[in-house]
Amino acid sequence: MSAAENVVTVIWDTWLRSGTEAEGLRLTRQVWADMRSFKGYVSHQIFVDRDAPGHIIALAKWRNRADADAVREKYKDSETIRELTQLLARPRDRWLLRED
Repeated sequence: MSAAENVVTVIWDTWLRSGTEAEGLRLTRQVWADMRSFKGYVSHQIFVDRDAPGHIIALAKWRNRADADAVREKYKDSETIRELTQLLARPRDRWLLRED
């Protein structure tokens, strides 16, 4: 298996409560700015739903699943995540994918 085949794409699906869209997007941007400093981080993109601005999807690439999972475990209790969690309309979903 080549290094490119180990790369994992993680999709985070976030739904914010009405009225918290701007703060939620700010915190989401902060999360991904922080990710740049972690081992295994490759890249990310943030998408905001045009029809539902409280719906944010982050698509991130990690060197491998072990790195993605380790960072999730390490970062889950950060102040940024605590603040973001308070704004959620429902728990965030996370999917781990490979390119076909």
